Amino acid sequence: MTRQVGVIGGTFDPIHFAHLVAAQEAAWALSLDQVLFIPARQPPHKLGEPVTEAHHRLAMTRLAVERNQLFSVSTIEMERAGPSYTVDTLRQLREEGSEVSFIVGMDSLAELHTWHDPDGILELAEIVTVYRGGWEQVDLVALEARLPTAKGRVRVIPIPALDISSTDIRSRVARGQPIRYLVPDAVADYIAEHKLYSD
Repeated sequence: MTRQVGVIGGTFDPIHFAHLVAAQEAAWALSLDQVLFIPARQPPHKLGEPVTEAHHRLAMTRLAVERNQLFSVSTIEMERAGPSYTVDTLRQLREEGSEVSFIVGMDSLAELHTWHDPDGILELAEIVTVYRGGWEQVDLVALEARLPTAKGRVRVIPIPALDISSTDIRSRVARGQPIRYLVPDAVADYIAEHKLYSD
Protein backbone atom coordinates (compact mmCIF):
# COMPACT_ATOMS: atom_id res chain seq x y z
CA MET A 1 0.00 0.00 0.00
CA THR A 2 1.10 3.55 -0.72
CA ARG A 3 2.14 5.49 2.37
CA GLN A 4 -0.09 8.44 3.21
CA VAL A 5 2.26 11.20 4.29
CA GLY A 6 1.47 14.64 5.63
CA VAL A 7 3.99 17.39 5.03
CA ILE A 8 4.25 20.49 7.18
CA GLY A 9 6.99 22.87 6.16
CA GLY A 10 8.13 26.21 7.44
CA THR A 11 10.89 28.25 8.91
CA PHE A 12 10.17 26.86 12.41
CA ASP A 13 11.94 29.82 14.03
CA PRO A 14 11.08 28.41 16.55
CA ILE A 15 8.66 25.50 16.20
CA HIS A 16 5.81 25.72 18.73
CA PHE A 17 2.73 23.90 19.97
CA ALA A 18 0.40 25.31 17.30
CA HIS A 19 2.55 23.62 14.63
CA LEU A 20 2.35 20.32 16.52
CA VAL A 21 -1.41 20.52 17.10
CA ALA A 22 -2.02 21.25 13.40
CA ALA A 23 0.05 18.22 12.40
CA GLN A 24 -1.65 15.93 14.93
CA GLU A 25 -5.18 16.98 13.93
CA ALA A 26 -4.43 16.55 10.22
CA ALA A 27 -2.92 13.12 10.88
CA TRP A 28 -6.01 12.03 12.80
CA ALA A 29 -8.51 13.46 10.31
CA LEU A 30 -6.79 11.92 7.27
CA SER A 31 -5.50 8.68 8.86
CA LEU A 32 -1.96 9.58 7.82
CA ASP A 33 0.85 7.08 8.27
CA GLN A 34 3.40 9.80 9.00
CA VAL A 35 3.78 13.56 9.24
CA LEU A 36 7.05 15.00 7.99
CA PHE A 37 8.23 18.29 9.43
CA ILE A 38 10.46 19.95 6.84
CA PRO A 39 12.40 23.04 7.98
CA ALA A 40 13.29 25.32 5.09
CA ARG A 41 16.99 26.05 4.68
CA GLN A 42 16.35 29.30 2.81
CA PRO A 43 12.66 30.31 2.84
CA PRO A 44 11.97 32.14 -0.46
CA HIS A 45 9.44 34.49 1.17
CA LYS A 46 11.98 35.57 3.79
CA LEU A 47 14.93 36.41 1.55
CA GLY A 48 16.74 39.39 3.05
CA GLU A 49 15.08 38.90 6.46
CA PRO A 50 17.09 37.71 9.46
CA VAL A 51 16.46 34.02 10.04
CA THR A 52 18.07 31.87 12.72
CA GLU A 53 20.79 29.56 11.41
CA ALA A 54 19.41 26.42 9.82
CA HIS A 55 21.14 23.96 12.15
CA HIS A 56 19.46 25.57 15.20
CA ARG A 57 16.01 25.47 13.59
CA LEU A 58 16.55 21.84 12.57
CA ALA A 59 17.69 20.87 16.08
CA MET A 60 14.65 22.53 17.69
CA THR A 61 12.29 20.79 15.26
CA ARG A 62 13.85 17.41 16.08
CA LEU A 63 13.50 18.05 19.80
CA ALA A 64 9.86 19.07 19.40
CA VAL A 65 8.76 15.92 17.57
CA GLU A 66 10.97 13.24 19.13
CA ARG A 67 8.30 11.84 21.49
CA ASN A 68 5.62 11.35 18.83
CA GLN A 69 6.15 8.19 16.77
CA LEU A 70 3.89 9.56 14.04
CA PHE A 71 6.13 12.59 13.51
CA SER A 72 9.54 12.76 11.90
CA VAL A 73 11.86 15.42 10.52
CA SER A 74 13.13 15.53 6.96
CA THR A 75 16.28 17.42 5.94
CA ILE A 76 15.28 17.34 2.28
CA GLU A 77 15.22 21.15 2.04
CA MET A 78 18.27 21.63 4.24
CA GLU A 79 20.29 19.54 1.80
CA ARG A 80 19.11 21.37 -1.33
CA ALA A 81 21.04 24.38 -2.61
CA GLY A 82 19.17 27.62 -3.19
CA PRO A 83 15.68 28.61 -2.08
CA SER A 84 13.42 25.92 -0.59
CA TYR A 85 10.60 25.60 -3.13
CA THR A 86 7.69 23.47 -1.95
CA VAL A 87 6.99 22.09 -5.42
CA ASP A 88 10.48 20.55 -5.58
CA THR A 89 10.03 18.93 -2.18
CA LEU A 90 6.63 17.49 -3.05
CA ARG A 91 7.94 16.17 -6.37
CA GLN A 92 10.79 14.36 -4.63
CA LEU A 93 8.44 12.82 -2.06
CA ARG A 94 6.07 11.64 -4.79
CA GLU A 95 8.99 10.09 -6.68
CA GLU A 96 9.78 8.14 -3.50
CA GLY A 97 6.30 6.61 -3.68
CA SER A 98 4.29 8.58 -1.11
CA GLU A 99 0.82 10.05 -1.45
CA VAL A 100 1.23 13.54 -0.04
CA SER A 101 -1.06 15.87 1.89
CA PHE A 102 0.45 19.33 2.23
CA ILE A 103 -0.60 20.93 5.54
CA VAL A 104 -0.87 24.73 5.61
CA GLY A 105 -2.62 27.46 7.57
CA MET A 106 -5.34 29.70 6.17
CA ASP A 107 -2.82 32.53 5.74
CA SER A 108 -0.65 30.36 3.49
CA LEU A 109 -3.63 29.15 1.48
CA ALA A 110 -4.64 32.76 0.82
CA GLU A 111 -1.16 33.41 -0.64
CA LEU A 112 -0.89 30.13 -2.57
CA HIS A 113 -1.24 31.85 -5.95
CA THR A 114 1.97 33.82 -5.21
CA TRP A 115 4.05 30.69 -4.50
CA HIS A 116 6.51 29.22 -6.98
CA ASP A 117 4.54 26.96 -9.38
CA PRO A 118 1.24 26.72 -7.44
CA ASP A 119 -0.29 24.55 -10.19
CA GLY A 120 2.56 22.08 -9.72
CA ILE A 121 1.94 22.02 -5.97
CA LEU A 122 -1.75 21.28 -6.50
CA GLU A 123 -0.97 18.54 -9.01
CA LEU A 124 1.43 16.81 -6.63
CA ALA A 125 -0.48 17.05 -3.34
CA GLU A 126 -3.83 17.61 -1.75
CA ILE A 127 -3.76 20.85 0.24
CA VAL A 128 -4.96 20.37 3.81
CA THR A 129 -5.76 23.71 5.36
CA VAL A 130 -6.01 23.88 9.13
CA TYR A 131 -8.55 26.34 10.47
CA ARG A 132 -9.33 27.58 13.94
CA GLY A 133 -12.07 29.83 15.23
CA GLY A 134 -11.29 33.51 14.85
CA TRP A 135 -9.34 33.11 11.64
CA GLU A 136 -10.73 34.62 8.47
CA GLN A 137 -11.63 31.77 6.12
CA VAL A 138 -10.31 31.76 2.58
CA ASP A 139 -13.03 31.99 -0.08
CA LEU A 140 -12.48 28.68 -1.87
CA VAL A 141 -14.63 29.73 -4.83
CA ALA A 142 -12.46 32.81 -5.35
CA LEU A 143 -9.33 30.70 -4.91
CA GLU A 144 -10.52 28.24 -7.57
CA ALA A 145 -11.34 31.13 -9.92
CA ARG A 146 -7.76 32.36 -9.54
CA LEU A 147 -6.24 28.85 -9.49
CA PRO A 148 -8.55 26.43 -11.36
CA THR A 149 -6.25 23.52 -10.43
CA ALA A 150 -7.35 24.02 -6.79
CA LYS A 151 -10.82 22.63 -7.54
CA GLY A 152 -11.32 19.51 -5.46
CA ARG A 153 -7.72 19.66 -4.18
CA VAL A 154 -8.24 21.67 -0.95
CA ARG A 155 -9.59 20.27 2.29
CA VAL A 156 -10.30 22.35 5.41
CA ILE A 157 -9.77 20.80 8.86
CA PRO A 158 -10.77 22.57 12.10
CA ILE A 159 -8.18 22.54 14.88
CA PRO A 160 -8.18 23.73 18.51
CA ALA A 161 -7.54 27.45 18.89
CA LEU A 162 -3.95 28.15 19.97
CA ASP A 163 -2.95 31.75 19.36
CA ILE A 164 0.81 31.20 19.21
CA SER A 165 3.27 32.60 16.69
CA SER A 166 7.02 32.24 16.20
CA THR A 167 7.29 36.03 15.88
CA ASP A 168 5.69 36.51 19.29
CA ILE A 169 7.91 33.85 20.85
CA ARG A 170 11.06 35.55 19.53
CA SER A 171 9.81 38.89 20.89
CA ARG A 172 9.05 37.39 24.29
CA VAL A 173 12.54 35.89 24.55
CA ALA A 174 14.09 39.22 23.55
CA ARG A 175 12.09 40.94 26.33
CA GLY A 176 12.96 38.28 28.90
CA GLN A 177 9.38 36.98 29.13
CA PRO A 178 8.59 33.28 29.67
CA ILE A 179 7.82 30.98 26.74
CA ARG A 180 7.02 27.85 28.74
CA TYR A 181 3.78 26.21 27.52
CA LEU A 182 4.18 27.96 24.16
CA VAL A 183 6.92 25.57 23.00
CA PRO A 184 7.95 22.10 24.19
CA ASP A 185 10.24 22.23 27.24
CA ALA A 186 13.13 20.78 25.22
CA VAL A 187 12.81 23.64 22.72
CA ALA A 188 12.68 26.27 25.47
CA ASP A 189 15.81 24.72 27.02
CA TYR A 190 17.58 24.75 23.64
CA ILE A 191 16.73 28.42 23.08
CA ALA A 192 18.08 29.30 26.52
CA GLU A 193 21.21 27.17 26.15
CA HIS A 194 22.13 28.67 22.78
CA LYS A 195 20.96 32.19 23.70
CA LEU A 196 18.72 32.39 20.65
CA TYR A 197 16.56 35.49 20.12
CA SER A 198 17.97 37.25 23.18
CA ASP A 199 20.08 39.82 21.35
